[in-house]
Amino acid sequence: TFCIRGIIRGYMRVYVCEDSFEGLMTAVYSAWADKLGHKNVRLELEGEYNLQLFAEYVSVKPDKEKTEKVIRTLRKISEEVFTCVYRAAMSKEKEKANKIYHFIVLAVYTGPEVMKQLGNPVVMDVFELARKVMNEAHRFLQFVRFEELENKILFSKIAPKSYVLTLIAPHFEDRLMGENWIIYDEVHKMAAVHVKNAQWALVDTEISMGDSAKKESAENRKYEELWKLFFHTIGIEARKNPKCQQNFLPLWYRKNMLEFDQQE
Repeated sequence: TFCIRGIIRGYMRVYVCEDSFEGLMTAVYSAWADKLGHKNVRLELEGEYNLQLFAEYVSVKPDKEKTEKVIRTLRKISEEVFTCVYRAAMSKEKEKANKIYHFIVLAVYTGPEVMKQLGNPVVMDVFELARKVMNEAHRFLQFVRFEELENKILFSKIAPKSYVLTLIAPHFEDRLMGENWIIYDEVHKMAAVHVKNAQWALVDTEISMGDSAKKESAENRKYEELWKLFFHTIGIEARKNPKCQQNFLPLWYRKNMLEFDQQE
């Protein structure tokens, strides 16, 4: 097998990982540790790749210990490098795994200065992934809408394109420390769950809004009506500008916002 690999030009080993930060970091560790040469390896996400000729496919399962080793390496380079990689890993782009791998390779050899090399396509690709994820996260900090359920839990449902829960949950933990709340990502089927005066946790789950426990409280319905009334009366009809409004509040974010409830 070794001889065949040597004579086949363009041989590639593809590491296939699950779409999670731990899965991706494990694949980075495995690709580096196998020492095949960075040009001869590629990282792909499960279900997001096409088979290639002369390529060997290796399935990589998430490994906490390997993930922690990669994280320590990134943080030794700089906290900025680690933050950029983490944010980029939250993207939904299909090519993110391979882009992040080659960025990490460059960062290890370049050091903290790698973040200043935006003229390098390897750096720019990951920088753009991170930037888009954070832009979406910042929007959800503004557009998350909670409703109080009958069991007094504050519940919010969002539909983000990227995995933004881990980026926005600390914000709400800080501001709603004394409340029990859940932010449910209906796209990725996961939830940030916070118990009063404790730390929030990320849970893989699917929540059915048909459950009786998810019914909103009577008091919440009263405040909902007041909020809708405020929203619809404060606007000046003659100064409505839908295009301008859409620039600040894209249609994608409105589906779970009370003000734009389609039942109204």
